[in-house]
Amino acid sequence: MFRGASAINMDAKGRIAIPARYRDALRVEHAGTVIITVDIESACLLIYPLHEWELIEAKLKLLSDTVPLERSFKRKLLGHAQDCELDSHGRIVIPPALRSFASLEKKTMLVGLLNKFELWEESAWQQQMDDGNTLIHSQDLASNERLAHFSL
Repeated sequence: MFRGASAINMDAKGRIAIPARYRDALRVEHAGTVIITVDIESACLLIYPLHEWELIEAKLKLLSDTVPLERSFKRKLLGHAQDCELDSHGRIVIPPALRSFASLEKKTMLVGLLNKFELWEESAWQQQMDDGNTLIHSQDLASNERLAHFSL
């Protein structure tokens, strides 16, 4: 399970270091392989451990190639998907096209979302957090069926 947000500097070769607390699990449970693709709604990247990505692929296989929206959805996720291996220092290389999609340069944020990570350009992450806080505070959470009984 991945959680928390980590500020990570990307080097000139497009490498980021996965936080040490996740490296062993990624190596042992997922053969050190992650799949990176684009998010369908935000200018960030999604980083899935191999076995989690295989679950996504199984769902994508069920989508039609003859329904334009479903085919476009598959093309976006699968067309951008890249296999990446953790190196001996726990780093992965973010391919140039994916760096460009998310406007990644040096300062990034790696955000754990249970079964995957999001990778954001630092200021875009902060804007996303600000926008999310505004949304949460402007809504009546009790009227949302899925959040009404959620307590911390």
